Amino acid sequence: MISHIDNVNAVAMKIPGAEKAWKKVCISPQEGWEGYVMRVFELEPGGNTPEHTHPWPHINYFLQGEGTVYLDGTAHEVKAGSFAYIPSGALHKMINRGEDVFRFICIVPEEGEG
Repeated sequence: MISHIDNVNAVAMKIPGAEKAWKKVCISPQEGWEGYVMRVFELEPGGNTPEHTHPWPHINYFLQGEGTVYLDGTAHEVKAGSFAYIPSGALHKMINRGEDVFRFICIVPEEGEG
């Protein structure tokens, strides 16, 4: 499977605490990647994901913009080229601190996509 991010529909994040946040599911078991899902999130200026935790780990690679990743109460400034590992059970949140879209890849086990 080969595609382009422009061909993936963006879905507004409707969970409580998410603001100006969009998700694109790029690769999942539906496309043949058993056990994992690759999503691209876009936070508009002033946007954020909610503070949350879950029982699975995930990795993030930051593609565009700049923001803050809060991980277990510590703020980490990130920009394009930064990456993060979020352990299972860790309290975390992403915030767009810039004037452009803050875009990042998020890869989770299949159970994390819902």
